[in-house]
Amino acid sequence: MSVLLKADQVWGGYSQAPVVKGVSLEIRRGEFVGLIGPNGSGKSTLLKLMTRVLSPQKGTVSYEGQNIADMALKDLARKTAFVPQDTWVHFPFTVEEVVLMGRVPHLRRLQSETKKDFSIADDALTLTGARHLKGQEIDKLSAGDRQRVIVAKALAQEPELLFLDEPTSHLDIGHQVRLLDMLRDLNREKKLTVLIVLHDLNLAGEYCDRLLLLEDGRLFREGAPREVLTYANIETVYKTVVVVKENPISSKPYVILASGKQLRR
Repeated sequence: MSVLLKADQVWGGYSQAPVVKGVSLEIRRGEFVGLIGPNGSGKSTLLKLMTRVLSPQKGTVSYEGQNIADMALKDLARKTAFVPQDTWVHFPFTVEEVVLMGRVPHLRRLQSETKKDFSIADDALTLTGARHLKGQEIDKLSAGDRQRVIVAKALAQEPELLFLDEPTSHLDIGHQVRLLDMLRDLNREKKLTVLIVLHDLNLAGEYCDRLLLLEDGRLFREGAPREVLTYANIETVYKTVVVVKENPISSKPYVILASGKQLRR
């Protein structure tokens, strides 16, 4: 598989003190990659550096060999889409209007949406299970419904590479599974490349082909879920005791927390 995105010794953050410290990685076309690590390890910051929300203090991020800093934003937005952690929208746009905003990179200046754009937006809402919300105002939706609409907006961009920052954080377990099933289907059937930040290690192990484990702004381990989700790696990075078993249904690694009280019995 060809390399789609590459970070080369990237440093960056929100002030002079870097949050991400010399991270190098490659995302290959067609992969489903999970970015994991404890709070404060730099996951969201790294995602922002790779989507041009933040500029690196040092190092480069390139897309298909071109430094993203040299790309026109509209060109980058035709190839990549970003679903942020905070999905609050402060204006009473309808859900359909919000999803149609994902079509902007494909429109000429001052061009109105075409029948094709409306169809693509409708398909994206259907995929995320949010089509019934079409005429509602987004600022009146629950956090979970709002999250599904923002994912639909990203899909309406028709990206090659989709970045998602904890997209399951406001969803119940049923919607978590449906969202990740949908992303996996798009990855397999449409060859959509996915880079997703997940807090839930079991979801990460179940859905991702490859995991990137961060610790204190650095890449601690990368590899298949079975290679990364070991009790030794998790205890070292998360500073907690776990037991890692095999999921009896999928044979993927399954992480079980073990409290200190249980261990002392």
